[in-house]
Amino acid sequence: MSHKSDSAENVVGAEGLQYHIQIKPGDLPPIVLMPGDPKRVEVIANAWDTSEKVADYRQYVSYRGEYKGAPVSALSSGIGPSAVEIAVAELKNVGMEHIIRVGSCGVLSPDIELGDIVISDAAVRLEDTSKHYVMPEFPAIASRLITSALIRASEENNLPYHVGITASSSSFYLGQGRAGFNDYMPSHRANLVEDLTKAGVTNIEMEASLLFIMGSLYKIHTGAVCAVYANRATNQFATKGEATAIKAANEAAKIIHDWYQDDEARFYL
Repeated sequence: MSHKSDSAENVVGAEGLQYHIQIKPGDLPPIVLMPGDPKRVEVIANAWDTSEKVADYRQYVSYRGEYKGAPVSALSSGIGPSAVEIAVAELKNVGMEHIIRVGSCGVLSPDIELGDIVISDAAVRLEDTSKHYVMPEFPAIASRLITSALIRASEENNLPYHVGITASSSSFYLGQGRAGFNDYMPSHRANLVEDLTKAGVTNIEMEASLLFIMGSLYKIHTGAVCAVYANRATNQFATKGEATAIKAANEAAKIIHDWYQDDEARFYL
């Protein structure tokens, strides 16, 4: 794929075309649902009333369409905070105002079932990418607008949801307290799950804290809803809940759209 830019520092093509996501201003509606998995984008779009693919380059697959009268879009980020950084930076360049992560996670409480969903209201910054943007003491907080919409969507659709603090790691294995090859586990990660549990953290995943940091700095409303695939307290794993997380995100996008139409969104801004 050819992409010409006049600058190595600002690799934007003709008409504002973004290098990685292959989107230019006006291509996507201002609410984007962001799964990590490119295949999940199509699953999300299949739930809409209308949909069309916009771009497909590397791990960044995008669709736009309409859900219950609300214009909505979806773009996959790939795995991890560095991949999310590229997606969010380039989405901001094309004017994106709302991003809802639609992912999967592991939970730390035995009382949360596989297949439930977790809505993040803040995140522990165990990843390193956000440190390039702001000092580590800066909090990673989700947008009140999106968190409120996700909660309302879950309530109105009787979805099994939980709200809490998320820990975001740039590592799936040792960085989440899973032993590596030959049970390799350094001392500084051996008690990670226990420490996070004592601190009241609800779940662990890999993207939310970076998304929230960039949202705060770039004035983007950001939030996250994750299906519970793993329970670290009961040592259970199953790929359940994807449809529930997608339902919550699509309904939240509709709610946010309606709030703006009725000027109700001002209560959350």
